[in-house]
Amino acid sequence: MSETLVLITGISGFIAKHCAVELLRHGYRVRGTVRSAAKAAETHATLAAHADTAKLECIVADLLADDSWDAAMHGVQAVLHVASPFPSAEPRDPNDVMRPAIDGTLRVLRSAVRARVPRFVQTSSTVAIGSGHPRDRTAPFTAEDWTQIDGPGVGTYAKSKALAERAARDFVARTPGAPHFSSINPGLVLGPVLDRDIGSSGEFIQRFLQGKYPGCPRLSFPVVDVRDVAKLHRLSLESGLPSGGRYLAVSETAWFIDMMRPIKRRLGAAARKVPVIELPNFVVRLIGIVDPRARAIVGELSRHPTYDTRDTREALAIGFIPVTESAPAMAQSLVDLGLAAGA
Repeated sequence: MSETLVLITGISGFIAKHCAVELLRHGYRVRGTVRSAAKAAETHATLAAHADTAKLECIVADLLADDSWDAAMHGVQAVLHVASPFPSAEPRDPNDVMRPAIDGTLRVLRSAVRARVPRFVQTSSTVAIGSGHPRDRTAPFTAEDWTQIDGPGVGTYAKSKALAERAARDFVARTPGAPHFSSINPGLVLGPVLDRDIGSSGEFIQRFLQGKYPGCPRLSFPVVDVRDVAKLHRLSLESGLPSGGRYLAVSETAWFIDMMRPIKRRLGAAARKVPVIELPNFVVRLIGIVDPRARAIVGELSRHPTYDTRDTREALAIGFIPVTESAPAMAQSLVDLGLAAGA
């Protein structure tokens, strides 16, 4: 793979940095897009601590501007389109999330078509699959399911991911010369952070380490380790399967308490403020009055959706790291980086 150049959009992000490490370790050349030269230097320094960066370069490009994308695509054989905003709370202006997610995806795809790039992988999400459905649904979600955009409790982020993936798939279907396309749809992404840019999932774990919450809300998420997400991106690039693959990245659906207990066991004193009791739902609702993060999850309390990942496991021959490893790995990395102050 030494001559294969892969463009990773938004390479400074949590998932994207892991994708870069995965590709560099497997001999790929990597070009990453960033929004500033300063961010390029920071990202290069981070990646140099985890992989040989002799085959790494960065270029400045903005999802909301046409400038630089054709230059970014020069000589590229594949694109991992990872860049997309992930707000920690509901934005005041939905367009702050929608425009870069949807317009940005189409901008990158159009540039890829002009450059005749043969392969394109989009980082989507399980929120493009399982949001807005009836709370009493018991059937596992699969790659055939789509988020109900107008369903109850569907926030801006879920809408942005579903609409961006739909837009990409529609574009590929109607555009002559479009690249081979697939999407990776991860749940809540855990696993080790590589630097101080920890992402929204890292912020959740950080706040538990810092003792910000007296207990765990009765809230569950489909979870996955970031190292598996990165591996799936590489495997999707290398797969001989037809265009259109939709690969669910989920190890299991875990309650918050299922994440906190292994953190408590593994980290010992560093996790002394991590709670291992569940909060009644009414307490979380009260916290939500003053905490927008808690407010955002109230509608999901006690919901436990499951995901059937057999097709992904078989198609790409992958097994998933369990939450008993991915959650402590994230927590330990935060402690190691000095990002669990107050823990």
